[in-house]
Amino acid sequence: MHHRNPVHLLPQEIQSSSSNHINNRMLSPNHQLGSTSTFCSNRSSLLGFGTFRNLSKKAFTYSCSTNKKRSACTMACHTTVKSDFLQREDDITPTHGLSETIVGVLGGGQLGRMLCQAASQMSIKVNIWDPMENCPASFISHRHMVGSYNDSTKVEEFAKSCGILTVEIEHVDADTLEKLEKQGVDCQPKASTIRIIQDKFLQKVHFSRNNIPLPKFMQINDHENANSAGQEFGYPLMIKSRRLVYDGRGNAVAKTEKELTSAINALGGFAHGLYVEQWAPFVKELAVIVARGRDNSILCYPAVETIHRENICHIVKAPANESWKILKLTTDIASRAVASLEGASVFAVELFLTEDCQILLNKVAPRPHNSGHHTIEACYTSQYEQHLRAIVGLPLGDPSMKVPAAMMYNILGEDEGEAGFVLANQIIKRALWSPGAPIHWYDKPDMRKQRKMGHINVVDIQWA
Repeated sequence: MHHRNPVHLLPQEIQSSSSNHINNRMLSPNHQLGSTSTFCSNRSSLLGFGTFRNLSKKAFTYSCSTNKKRSACTMACHTTVKSDFLQREDDITPTHGLSETIVGVLGGGQLGRMLCQAASQMSIKVNIWDPMENCPASFISHRHMVGSYNDSTKVEEFAKSCGILTVEIEHVDADTLEKLEKQGVDCQPKASTIRIIQDKFLQKVHFSRNNIPLPKFMQINDHENANSAGQEFGYPLMIKSRRLVYDGRGNAVAKTEKELTSAINALGGFAHGLYVEQWAPFVKELAVIVARGRDNSILCYPAVETIHRENICHIVKAPANESWKILKLTTDIASRAVASLEGASVFAVELFLTEDCQILLNKVAPRPHNSGHHTIEACYTSQYEQHLRAIVGLPLGDPSMKVPAAMMYNILGEDEGEAGFVLANQIIKRALWSPGAPIHWYDKPDMRKQRKMGHINVVDIQWA
């Protein structure tokens, strides 16, 4: 049977690079798919697919030059990770009580939505707490409650109605979580982890104390501090907000000393809490999804490369095309970073690969992440199923890839309102023609520029 080539049906930035990457992966004699995990991974569907309205003309491209030797080294690293999973045969937890398990999730965005999808396959009920009445997860959750993350009393009531409390967003009230833990509520990950992660400066301090390699950083409270940092670190200089940072928001670059004041003002000034970071001359941005179980066991998914457009993740290439040495160093740093935190969860560790082949940690998210969307179709256990396994106390699932390579393409808003839906639908129509490019649409009611509206996972190994 003839297979259509999904690369040519999708946006242009993804085409040439994807085919080279997949073709080289298919040539590797050392790639072995292995066996399935205890639970089938969430082989996602096209839920909410009926109201697309419209998408973009740019096309899918995914170009990486590699060779058989490098590909073989990469797969050897991944096989090592998988063998750790296979050795844990004695760690089997009864599952007959899952249908009575209620997981409460603070946050009802697309991550919460995909957690609900994975939970439905495991007979786990998910209750959502979110400020938006029509948030993406509200349409498929077991129960949805609307309220502010800062409404301590209401959040406490919500948490006590659930067996386990977790997050899909770190910008919640850590004080409330700490209070709930003292009252016996099972919070995963722990409030201490959320407190560290939600303040990017405290996050840097924590990982520095745990000997995780980082770019040099410094807190700044006034212009004198800022000027001193510029003299010590040089320019360009990264100025960053400590809190409420996501999708590139909260970052500014001062290319020279003259731009320092304007960069600080762009972030709202010192009152909001700022720190500076030495510029990292990176050649690639990498990410590792790391799962940590209640027994402190840790499993790493294969490292991926992330490509950003206007500071927002646009494309993820899995696995990253790097040497075995680089991949091992990347996963080692990621696992050490997660081991320094508390609680069960899936964590996303973002890192820089520098010109001199150093790996530096950028930041960590204590939840499923954009860089792990591809795992839904590309891995034996999706990051969403894995998160549920971790917090419920089930054995962690096999994180290895079941296809030679995959790519995630973020569907980002390219215009406002109806015009944005029209552009988005053009991408969806291309993907519909491909047997290996499943679409995940988030059912967000409003279209805005650069808003994450959905994603496409390209996993069909027929295309080359």
